[in-house]
Amino acid sequence: MKRIGVVGIHENWSSEKLLDTVARKTGSKFFIDMEKVCFDMETGKISTSEIDLATLDAIIVKKLGKEYSPNFLNRLSILNCLSNRGMKIYSHPQKISQVLNRLNCTLTLSQGGIPIPPTFITENIDEGVNAIRKFKKVVLKPLFSTKARGMTVLNESMDVKDELIEYQNRGNNLIYIQKFVEIPEKDLGIVFLGGKYLATYARVGSKKSWNTTVFDGGRYEAYEPSKEMIEIAHRAQSLFGLDFTCVDLVETSQGPMVFEVSAFGGFKGLLDGCGIDASELYTNYVLGKVDND
Repeated sequence: MKRIGVVGIHENWSSEKLLDTVARKTGSKFFIDMEKVCFDMETGKISTSEIDLATLDAIIVKKLGKEYSPNFLNRLSILNCLSNRGMKIYSHPQKISQVLNRLNCTLTLSQGGIPIPPTFITENIDEGVNAIRKFKKVVLKPLFSTKARGMTVLNESMDVKDELIEYQNRGNNLIYIQKFVEIPEKDLGIVFLGGKYLATYARVGSKKSWNTTVFDGGRYEAYEPSKEMIEIAHRAQSLFGLDFTCVDLVETSQGPMVFEVSAFGGFKGLLDGCGIDASELYTNYVLGKVDND
């Protein structure tokens, strides 16, 4: 039987779900908490107290930690060392790193011709103020975050200069400003496995928050997207080459727009919204790749 490790978070629903599914199909359970991984460069050993990671046949990366941060890139660098030695890792650490940083993800989408909300990037506070006045209403976004955490809605009537100063004082030297897009009660998670379209779920807002995340009271439901939406989402995810990914897309009065491409989302939305067990499909996919690659 294959020895498949799962990088995740203890007591996190999707991490535990994937770990249990892999264990059921392989007969063994190897949980990898990146906080506990050690890299001895003298010997080249990368391990936790329980397992030498080099003894595994493959690794699936479900979660890198609880809070998005630049430290995730450090953890991916360690995993990439394993990959360079021949370890099969899904998704590849370098490909995950391309979507982790919001700026890099947005730049890749923009340069790839994917429709995104108008976005302005600067380190200059005065230029940031001018951009907010131009857009009228914006979302100020940290470069590392998920589920809308740390995002702030600003409009031109506010004292936005003080808001930008505070934003930079929190360690966000680069100011990421995105024009506020009116969401028609829901936005979409369009999911792909191995580059092939799997399903779409909607995040329906609670009307108590500007965003639709479950974290802020939203709920999941099944959704049938148009061919245009699937085509845009397919092009978006193809720019990154992830094994499992969810494209966040919203319908606007100007047409479909992509917010971001995620390396970690989709499990809960697929199950609650569509009745699809992504852990089962993803595990089967990885086992097939391990056997055939």
